[in-house]
Amino acid sequence: MTTIEATQTTVKSGVATQDSEAALRYYSASQWQLIWWRFRRHRMALAGGIVLAALALLGLFADFFAPYSGAVRNNDYLLGPPQLPRFWDQNGFSLRPFVHGVTTARDPVTLRLKPAIDPDVRWYLDFFVQGSSYRWLGVLESDRHLIGVSEGFIHLFGTDDLGRDLYSRTLFATRTSLSIGVLGVLIAFVLALVIGGVAGYTGGWVDYVIQRLTEVVRVIPVIPLYLGLAAAFPREWSSEQVYFAMTLILGLVGWPTLARRIRGQLLSLRNEDFVTAARLAGAAASRIIGIHLLPAFASYIIVDLVISFPYMILSETALSFVGLGLRPPAMSWGVLLQNAQNIRAIEQAPWLFIPATFVVTAVLAFTVLGDGLRDAADPYTVSGS
Repeated sequence: MTTIEATQTTVKSGVATQDSEAALRYYSASQWQLIWWRFRRHRMALAGGIVLAALALLGLFADFFAPYSGAVRNNDYLLGPPQLPRFWDQNGFSLRPFVHGVTTARDPVTLRLKPAIDPDVRWYLDFFVQGSSYRWLGVLESDRHLIGVSEGFIHLFGTDDLGRDLYSRTLFATRTSLSIGVLGVLIAFVLALVIGGVAGYTGGWVDYVIQRLTEVVRVIPVIPLYLGLAAAFPREWSSEQVYFAMTLILGLVGWPTLARRIRGQLLSLRNEDFVTAARLAGAAASRIIGIHLLPAFASYIIVDLVISFPYMILSETALSFVGLGLRPPAMSWGVLLQNAQNIRAIEQAPWLFIPATFVVTAVLAFTVLGDGLRDAADPYTVSGS
């Protein structure tokens, strides 16, 4: 055998060894490992997950990232435009980011005080500045904020007609809207598991009754339902009580679709051999459903949950926007957009639409993440490590 032939044989042997190791790793992997390997190859889904993680982080620690609380008013900057940090202006370059100072002048036509930029004044940004006190996750008390100015004020997204910082209010609204989506989906998920699981495993007249109940819930007109419920909310309720009621309502009307999917999966699996073996071994119905059946298609349930989040978020935003959901002083994306539903906002204060970009970003991120999880959970998808 020549040297070239020996080298070729060695290379082929090495490639075959690598292929066998990859095949062994693939066929010995768990279901969750296979899903993760497929998912991490989906670049858009990974990007969507990163965006959602960033939004969740901003919302969860909104007190720290926001320079002001949501109720602080700046009477010297009513309906002011965004103040964008910069490093240079007509006076030269600066190593520290700054925003220009602001003066107020009266509009000669409307006689309304309008903020005007003063290019000769610089307000330098500081990090970890001292401000209003708050509690980290409701436990640890602190008064430090990520950004701020020691002199003057800063409003990255501008202010509303009451002089409240839109950037801070958007972060607090992100926490509210995302938490409503999470809690609403969890409530709907628990109901769907119980109702769909009982219908799919039991069958017969029980399944018939549950399906008729599901159809009744699905055909309830949503807008009239919310109109009646919004009118039924006592006006003296606090924002926390309205928030809890809103979350509960969204969860109670959001379970039928997922319940039907769970029922269909259980109907197709309840006569499998492993289910019959568990039943003959004396396992209770709850154990068979929870331990044997549901994990068999858990990946599909996760996908359905992720896809359900955008509908919950859009429902809350739309209802709060038209005044049927949360109401001030609560802060959500829909509540903030209430100030942007007039001609004055479109013409004079387009920055009031900034919360809408958060809604669009969150919905798109959930959509691409759900698509990636759906592809990763498909057992017929060819995957590699």
